[in-house]
Amino acid sequence: MVLDAEIKSQLNQYLQLMEGDVLIKVSAGSDPVSADMLNLVDELVSMSSRIKVETAELERTPSFSVNRIGENTGVTFAGIPLGHEFTSFVLALLQVSGRAPKVDQSVIDQIKSIKGEYRFETYVSLSCHNCPDVVQALNVMSVLNPGISHTMIDGAVFKEEVESKNVMAVPSVHLNGEFFGGGRMTIEEILAKIVEAPDASEFESKEPFDVLVVGGGPAGASAAIYAARKGIRTGIVAERFGGQVMDTVGIENFISVKYTEGPKLAASLEEHVKEYNVDIMKLQRAARLEKKDYIEVELENGAVLKSKTVILSTGARWRNVGVPGEAEFKNKGVAYCPHCDGPLFAGKHVAVIGGGNSGVEAAIDLAGIVSHVTVLEFSDVLKADAVLQDRLYSLPNATVITNAQTKEITGTDKVNGITYADRSTGEEHHIELQGVFVQIGLVPNTEWLGDAVERTRMGEIVVDNRGATSIPGVFAAGDCTNSPYKQIIISMGSGANAALGAFDYLIRN
Repeated sequence: MVLDAEIKSQLNQYLQLMEGDVLIKVSAGSDPVSADMLNLVDELVSMSSRIKVETAELERTPSFSVNRIGENTGVTFAGIPLGHEFTSFVLALLQVSGRAPKVDQSVIDQIKSIKGEYRFETYVSLSCHNCPDVVQALNVMSVLNPGISHTMIDGAVFKEEVESKNVMAVPSVHLNGEFFGGGRMTIEEILAKIVEAPDASEFESKEPFDVLVVGGGPAGASAAIYAARKGIRTGIVAERFGGQVMDTVGIENFISVKYTEGPKLAASLEEHVKEYNVDIMKLQRAARLEKKDYIEVELENGAVLKSKTVILSTGARWRNVGVPGEAEFKNKGVAYCPHCDGPLFAGKHVAVIGGGNSGVEAAIDLAGIVSHVTVLEFSDVLKADAVLQDRLYSLPNATVITNAQTKEITGTDKVNGITYADRSTGEEHHIELQGVFVQIGLVPNTEWLGDAVERTRMGEIVVDNRGATSIPGVFAAGDCTNSPYKQIIISMGSGANAALGAFDYLIRN
């Protein structure tokens, strides 16, 4: 039995939502994965009379496709979509059966209007929390447009294919045989890469806002909701909803919620914002801020948005080490997400740069997958919590090197080693390895502001206790500010605080 009783109970409820019959075409061999795949399909057939099965020869074995009766829908799973991908499989069954995907109508229209053949393939690991978003987006596109097809490929099952294509980070999306993109992508981001993005003219008719929020993470979403609840004209412009939270796996300190995951929380944030009358402008990056009669925010596409007040909530991103080889070998052995990319380094030697909580947690996770993990810490002691350090030091395949200044990440077509200097002696050392995970904290996304507002030497926006910046009418919240602690719950509180500060400013000016 592939599915346990609890999952079968949940699945049974979902299968009752199917609206039409579905044909699963199975390409199986004599290997153990094929046997498990056949067991999974048999269990599904026993649970729903709407699911039919036939054997077929597909491009990969083991794999299966999910189709409408009488046509190839273009949705294929190579390997068994369990773990994080089980939801992708269930959604594919429902959508192929005729159940409408939860996507804005404007996005559906855009997908249906695409002309030409688009054959997508996504390499995933089943432990990757970023992969399902991409898989589900491309499956939706395949269901809606007969010219688009998509295959999810489990890298652990098709190791030779992964090695031959040099896939060293997931999700890795290929289009018509060529690399298309890596990392988490929303359906809007994928569309933006294959169709014309909105130009400045689409923003010209927008009236000035009362509050314009720049950034769609926890702080931005909270600010938009608090502003909209005051009944004032509110807009939110963001590159992607959720921000850095989208790259967070387990969240156990979000008070009142014992456990959730970043993508799930990000989806809830967007859903909550959509409950209010908020003008949401996604896939847009701010490029300049200037105070005139109104506060003006210029976007990278040249459009200018005007508002009486602005709340900056642009968040932060992973900090780079900034050494030779880091940029060159990104996704070719240099990685930033141990949960996503760790399985691709099974049995290999890797390094983690950074000895704080995130670095030590990453090393502990990786130690269960790789042959050996070496932690490099710049300081003379690890900064992680004692309980994490104790766990790390108890592992037989982990080494900790302190006082280590990373000098270079080496390689040819992919990473083959790392060079560091012992800060106490100046002596350089080289370690041969196959992967480097960078875990050295965050850097605020504020470079675009230049000297427009006061920032610390670290680039953080300086705010007062109401979230106000050095420019009257401009507020800021979350990880882009000089708030001493970077936590989701603190960002949400500061977003609400900044929105209330902006409202107070509006009624007094």
